[in-house]
Amino acid sequence: MHLLFVCTGNAARSQMAEGWARHLAPAALIESGGTHPAGLSSRAVAVMAEVGIDISAQSSKSLEETAWRNADIVITLCGSARENCVALLWSSHTRRKHWRITDPVSGMANDNPLIPFRMARDDIHARLEEFLKA
Repeated sequence: MHLLFVCTGNAARSQMAEGWARHLAPAALIESGGTHPAGLSSRAVAVMAEVGIDISAQSSKSLEETAWRNADIVITLCGSARENCVALLWSSHTRRKHWRITDPVSGMANDNPLIPFRMARDDIHARLEEFLKA
């Protein structure tokens, strides 16, 4: 299985999803990419480390840097209509899913800036566990 996670910046949500998927489905080919790569979020790295998953070696990349045309499943993680969710011409064999995950960067006005990252991390984890059961 070749699984691709996509969000706007490939900084937090898709990076955390990539880390969770590699942890939960180690035999699968897992990638992530963004429509406008913005660099790996240190807060995403920190909250994933809290659950024992190291994503610090991952990098933010554009979709062109991934093998997106070969993905069996593409999961987009955009949270609002303002975000630029990808609408590429996937191959006929590609299954597409969308998980509405709020961008934790947009929730950083909170007193504790890690809270929105933890919420996104836990939401992605729950959805991915359910998805992998199917």
